[in-house]
Amino acid sequence: MIPLLAIAAWSGTGKTTLLKKLIPELCARGIRPGLIKHTHHNMDVDKPGKDSYELRKAGAAQTLVASKQRWALMTETPEEQELDLAWLVSRMDASKLDLVLVEGFKHDAVAKILLFRAAAGHSMSELTIDEHTIAVASDAALNIDIPVLNLNDPHEIVEFIVGWLSHRDN
Repeated sequence: MIPLLAIAAWSGTGKTTLLKKLIPELCARGIRPGLIKHTHHNMDVDKPGKDSYELRKAGAAQTLVASKQRWALMTETPEEQELDLAWLVSRMDASKLDLVLVEGFKHDAVAKILLFRAAAGHSMSELTIDEHTIAVASDAALNIDIPVLNLNDPHEIVEFIVGWLSHRDN
């Protein structure tokens, strides 16, 4: 199974901003990351006017768009419950990945790094550290029993992730 690592925090804390810095550094270290991003919004990766959009809107339950550079599978799920993270990961090609980063899914039983940004409008007492939390990346000093990483130092966070991955393999 591909190792999963969630980056979890309140909205506005900088999850996407941090991931945009972590992913290239992980790639530079030879780690092939995948990503699953959870959203609470009604999202669409297709655009009105495109053939794939029009065919999907005509009633196709699944639409796969492919080119030499990439492919994407869109599946309509109007009547289904919230999707299960393990099921979503099972849709990914394990032969092409060393790690799946997960943005969101903070309540799932998956290893996670919590983010805490002092200016984001929450107090440290609101942090929900559970048995799956492997570290907290923060821009404020924290007195906790797990590693605290510098939220503003992506290199330090990548070093931690690389160490975590190597310990998982032993």
